[in-house]
Amino acid sequence: MNTEKKGFASRWGFILASVGSAVGMANVWGFPNKLGANGGGAFLLIYLFFVFIFGYVALPAEFAIGRMAKTGTLGAYDAAWKTRNKNLEKAGGLIGWLPLIGSLCISIGYAVIVSYVLKALVSSITGNLMTTDVQLWFEGFSFESYSVIPYHIVVVVGTLLTLLLGAKSIEKSNKIMMPIFFIIFAFLAVCVMFLPGSANGYKFMFTADWKQLANPLVWIWAMGQAFFSLSVTGSGMIVYGAYLADSEDVVSASKNTAIFDTIAAIVAALVIIPACFSYDLDVGAGPSLLFVTLPTILQDIPLGQLFAIILYVAMIFAGISSLQNMFEAVAESLLNKFPKLSRNFVLLLLCIICLGVGVGMEAISQWGPWMDLISIYIIPIGATLGAISWFWIMKKDVLMSEINKGTKKPHGDFWYNMGRFVYVPFAIILCMVALFMKVAF
Repeated sequence: MNTEKKGFASRWGFILASVGSAVGMANVWGFPNKLGANGGGAFLLIYLFFVFIFGYVALPAEFAIGRMAKTGTLGAYDAAWKTRNKNLEKAGGLIGWLPLIGSLCISIGYAVIVSYVLKALVSSITGNLMTTDVQLWFEGFSFESYSVIPYHIVVVVGTLLTLLLGAKSIEKSNKIMMPIFFIIFAFLAVCVMFLPGSANGYKFMFTADWKQLANPLVWIWAMGQAFFSLSVTGSGMIVYGAYLADSEDVVSASKNTAIFDTIAAIVAALVIIPACFSYDLDVGAGPSLLFVTLPTILQDIPLGQLFAIILYVAMIFAGISSLQNMFEAVAESLLNKFPKLSRNFVLLLLCIICLGVGVGMEAISQWGPWMDLISIYIIPIGATLGAISWFWIMKKDVLMSEINKGTKKPHGDFWYNMGRFVYVPFAIILCMVALFMKVAF
């Protein structure tokens, strides 16, 4: 692949695209939901601890592997395993299919959720959301077959159209979407600040219940949230690294990505949690935070319809930017694996698969179990295989050579050992506990 033609045009374009991939539903309802259900300030401290580790080691590794291979998931695993032994190249390529399939599967369910957000946006624009019983409204389409197909088509086709030019399309769209996303949520956070009783929400967020630090499940939830929020999946961020110039410092870029992603999560929590306390609503309500809790609040404040439109526009931006990464990871890998295919054909194929399977899930209202299956099994296992591939299979000198390209102060044993003896064990623990929890509960 010619990175001069297909790569990101600027460092900030790359960072904003990476932030766009990381910022999504995991930030806007996942983080406030888990923060609310796991002790508030204590969860936040643990979450920040894991964000530091993953932002310092895991993200740079995935960016570096992609840049070294100059392609997406499948080629990256080939290249990583080949450094250990040429005969292992095929084995690496086979292992790479699991995280790649994970990216495709999560995008299928994710597109359905973004379709719900688009429906909420349309209902906000028409004013219907401001006058209806939001609980009945949400149940009316979330449990009804084929209820969001038109929105689903718009989301999938619209996202794929933004990928026609590869990195250039991704960069240009995220330069618009990400700044607007942050501005919108910062504005909403200021508005929520003036709600009566909102101060209790801030107290809950930033006052730690130290007893929660002894609860292993709080650590697991915080680690899992950091893991997924940063899009460390063993697949998605690899393709963005493939579009990165050798002159860029991947560790520095990863730090910026982690910082902006964390800011997005905290700002979203500053909107949702104080508002929930103001209205005495459940801060751990999950998806209904977006489709029941927030509309209930917006119905009862001045200019609520305007704020609803602003909120769901921001959510559309967050959803599409994440879908871009998932689709691009699959498209670039297939184009590299099967070079005779055209980009337009691969994107059309992804459109057919995503819509076909997604509509099937709508027919039986199974997008929730589908997302649970992928997030509990395929994504953690794929990410763990990636971590093992970079820090235990790939030769150290090859990885460190790629990590140190573009940096003024080379990283050494400390960075590598953080990956090998801290990040990889955490990934394995998360994977094993997630599997145990699924079996046990």
